[in-house]
Amino acid sequence: MAGPVLAMRSITKTFPGVKALSDVNLTVAAGEVHAICGENGAGKSTLMKVLSGVYPHGSYEGEILFQGEPCHFRSIRQSEQRGIVIIHQELALVPYLSIAENIFLGNEHAKRGIISWHRTLSHAAELLKRVGLSENPQTRIADIGVGKQQLVEIAKALAKEVKLLILDEPTAALNDEDSRKLLDLILELKAQGISCIIISHKLNEIAKVADSVTILRDGRTIETLAVGPEGIAEDRIIRGMVGRDLEHRYPERTPEIGEVALAVEDWTVQHPIHHQRKVVDGVSVNVRHGEIVGIAGLMGAGRTELAMSVFGRSYGRHTGGRVLMHGKEVSTRTVPEAIGHGLAYVTEDRKHLGLNLLDDISRNISLSALKKVSRRGVVDEHEEHRVAERYRKSLNIKAPSVFAETGKLSGGNQQKVVLSKWIFAEPEVLILDEPTRGIDVGAKAEIYQVIADLAAQGRAVLVISSELPELLGLCDRIYTMAEGRLTGELGRADATQESLMRLLTTSAATPNEQV
Repeated sequence: MAGPVLAMRSITKTFPGVKALSDVNLTVAAGEVHAICGENGAGKSTLMKVLSGVYPHGSYEGEILFQGEPCHFRSIRQSEQRGIVIIHQELALVPYLSIAENIFLGNEHAKRGIISWHRTLSHAAELLKRVGLSENPQTRIADIGVGKQQLVEIAKALAKEVKLLILDEPTAALNDEDSRKLLDLILELKAQGISCIIISHKLNEIAKVADSVTILRDGRTIETLAVGPEGIAEDRIIRGMVGRDLEHRYPERTPEIGEVALAVEDWTVQHPIHHQRKVVDGVSVNVRHGEIVGIAGLMGAGRTELAMSVFGRSYGRHTGGRVLMHGKEVSTRTVPEAIGHGLAYVTEDRKHLGLNLLDDISRNISLSALKKVSRRGVVDEHEEHRVAERYRKSLNIKAPSVFAETGKLSGGNQQKVVLSKWIFAEPEVLILDEPTRGIDVGAKAEIYQVIADLAAQGRAVLVISSELPELLGLCDRIYTMAEGRLTGELGRADATQESLMRLLTTSAATPNEQV
């Protein structure tokens, strides 16, 4: 490897009452992929904001050297002019503009204030070819999937002649195939001499593409590990991140499985706009008291659509099937009806659908069952705060108090607030949709324990996850879906990543052929 393209030395960043970074050091060699790992709140994003000029020079201590020269960035534009481009987890694309317009937004091909559309479209086509995207440059961003949007962001970075590309959780919202394509592209960029910094909680992906791994914990640099030809053990990274070994990433449990709590029979749902398209087609699933059941599927398989349509018809047009609780048919046409029959749904999109980010922890936890903290229609705030404090302690929500603004919590702690909200409603059945998406390994282990505890209490738990190891580690049974239909059902003893993937990629069975 060549000498360092980047050196950050003794970086210290303080907010009122909090030292977010303390004497952090980071060195990235030219032409390498350098991973940064750490639990939520470790300081990863803060360090990248210092580097990219979001936090301007003078608001932190320490020095930054890029290509051997001191840098004093006061804005993102200044860092981009030097070739440092950051792609955030929340993509910065305008949905109703075209791909080409997004690529050159703020960096237009213009002369005397007039945009050259011929040059814009031809250059955009060249950049899209470099990132392996065959879309028409005039296609709207809203009309392509999130995996392709991620590639557009990289094309946008290439348009700025990027030398150091920073990717923050680049595969968090991608399916396995899109993730593989993106990781391959990172390696191609490396071969072209572009250095990359990747922040990710997916340690298996880091092991595939990274040359070095720097671990942060509590705002400090713990160590930098070299990744050899044989790779690096995930447990070695975890030990550095959490300061201890996670001997059992998934809780050991001996399930006591009871009677069927929830059964969904022959459930069919049409797309909300394209009514001729069935997004869920004749699906039948059940879950018993004390049981954790998984639903596996690739992007577009219909898992979330199934869950949302069962929970208050929150998605699409229901055209057939029924929901049974304890063998009796019940109506779940509205969310209040679903809650009243003992159902709870933890959405995959906690920021937009699961939480009021502007409100505090206390109010977010009570929202699903306000009657339990109200008298004569008026919320008893003392009781509301008492309940929230109980969950803050029992689920280890890391916040100074229950009055903390939910939007300022880390992803793992936000997820614990969502879980607290639904546990407070005392449901019999919990449907958890991507319960650990975008959170670190330490917080994942805590949420796995919460799920195991819920099952031990006799609750029925249905888990939707794109991470097959997660389903294999948690579940007693796993259903598989493809193209809106069930393709199989495996018990814990028979389920492996290979057997699941085979069912996920097989042609979907017709409803009367389902296992």
